[in-house]
Amino acid sequence: MKGKILVVEDDLEIAMAIREYLNKKGYKVTWASTGVEGLEEFNKDKFDLVTIDIMMPEMDGFTLCKNIRMKSEVPIIILSAKDKELDKVDGLNIGADDYVTKPFSLMELHARINRHLERYGSFKEENPENSIKYIDGLRLDFENNIIYLNDQRLNLTGKEYEILNLFIKNPKKIFSKEEIYENIWGGSKLDNNTVTVHIKTLREKLNEDIRNPIFIETVWGKGYRYIGEKLL
Repeated sequence: MKGKILVVEDDLEIAMAIREYLNKKGYKVTWASTGVEGLEEFNKDKFDLVTIDIMMPEMDGFTLCKNIRMKSEVPIIILSAKDKELDKVDGLNIGADDYVTKPFSLMELHARINRHLERYGSFKEENPENSIKYIDGLRLDFENNIIYLNDQRLNLTGKEYEILNLFIKNPKKIFSKEEIYENIWGGSKLDNNTVTVHIKTLREKLNEDIRNPIFIETVWGKGYRYIGEKLL
C-alpha cells in the first residue's frame, strides 16, 4: 500500500472516480461526503494526505482545512469548482498545500498526490518527533496516542486526548469554546456545557490547579491556551 488518503467530497460521481483510480494505483482511500464526516474520519485514523472539496454541507472545505491544519502537517489538496484567484489564495493561506480546479484529470491529480507524499515523507524523516516531554512531567507519545504524567499513563477519553493534542500542536494560541467545539465535535452550534465539562475533567487528570496552571490556562473572556514548557 502506497499510503492512506482521505477524500472529502460531496459529489458521489467525483468521489467514486477518485477512489477507484487511486485504489488501482495502490492507495487505500477513505471517503467522507461532508465536512463534519471528514473531520470525524480524520480524528479517528491516520492519513498520509487529504483532498477536500470547498462547497459541502455541514462544514465547508475551508473550515475543515483550517481544523485539520491545527492538528497535523499532513498534505492537503483542495479540489474545487471555485476558480477565482481569491479562492485559491484563501485556501493556501489557511494551510492547504495545493489547489486543483474542477474539472481535473485523474492523472494530474495522481501526479500531484505523489509529489506531495514524497515531500511529506522527507519532512517526517527530517522531523522524527514522535514524543515530546515537558518540564512538569508531561510526555506525549504521538506514535501510540498515549499521554504520560510523571511516567504514569493517563486514562484519557478520546475527546480529552484530542483537546490536549489540539492545544499542544498550537502552543500559546487562544482557543475559544466555539473553536474547540467545532474542531473536536465538528459542530457549528456550540454546546457550551460539553466543552466546559471536558476541559474540567482533563484538568483534573492533569492534576491542574486552575489558580496556578502549568498546562492549560484560562484566558478570561476569550478561551483557553496551552502554556506547558517543552523540555529541551
